[in-house]
Amino acid sequence: MFGSKVKDLTPAEVKAALDAGQILLIDVREPAEFAAERIHGALNFPLSTFDPAALPLADDKRIVMQCGSGKRSATAIDRCRAAGHKLDSHLGGGIMAWKAAGLPTVSLDAASGQISDRG
Repeated sequence: MFGSKVKDLTPAEVKAALDAGQILLIDVREPAEFAAERIHGALNFPLSTFDPAALPLADDKRIVMQCGSGKRSATAIDRCRAAGHKLDSHLGGGIMAWKAAGLPTVSLDAASGQISDRG
């Protein structure tokens, strides 16, 4: 299994790379999870329907996977590798680690439908 070779990036590393425009962050959580709260700039490619061939071209950016805790993003990397993609990195600990580090998220208030940035 490839999962043991997945590189865990820290929330600070992912934030710096996002801010610098160096990575394309792919969130593999399900649409309802993504809609409720996400990392600004992440694209949603749910693991339940994940197709490595559908990933956007990242040009000169590095693709980094992300999920809730790190398990599903590692699975997505395994699927990408099996399809011939050379991906190796994900946000270690997922959005839970991101939030624990005090980094901002975009969330949806289900009652009002308002989108807000939280930091």
